[in-house]
Amino acid sequence: VEIGRRSAKCDAQKVTHILSSNDAEAVFRPLFNGVNHEECWVIFLTSSARIVDRMKISQGGVQATVVDNKLIFKRAIELLATQIIIAHNHPSGTAEPSQADIALTNRIKAAAALFDINLIDHLIITTTGCYSFKSHRLL
Repeated sequence: VEIGRRSAKCDAQKVTHILSSNDAEAVFRPLFNGVNHEECWVIFLTSSARIVDRMKISQGGVQATVVDNKLIFKRAIELLATQIIIAHNHPSGTAEPSQADIALTNRIKAAAALFDINLIDHLIITTTGCYSFKSHRLL
């Protein structure tokens, strides 16, 4: 199992461009394999959708994690990123967003707009599925 997990992480690191929610899920999913607490990650992209960095923004408990916008945008500005994708996991297995997830997405989207950064998607990843805010027209 561990060898498979490591192989998936290596494959995810080979992805250089994000062209769809499926591409983003393929990059994020290995980061959440075997994680039994909530984490939030960000992928920073150029305008041509090339990945310039990945970063864990927060690590929390079983039901929640606190995301600090300043950490996201500090790194985005350092990298001159023009687009970001955020993702977090739900260890409970329920991919549906909570009101807190929706509020977080709206808060990050509004903050990103101030810096001319586009929030492309917010993914919620579980062991059995993935919820895309973009696919559900919440972005």
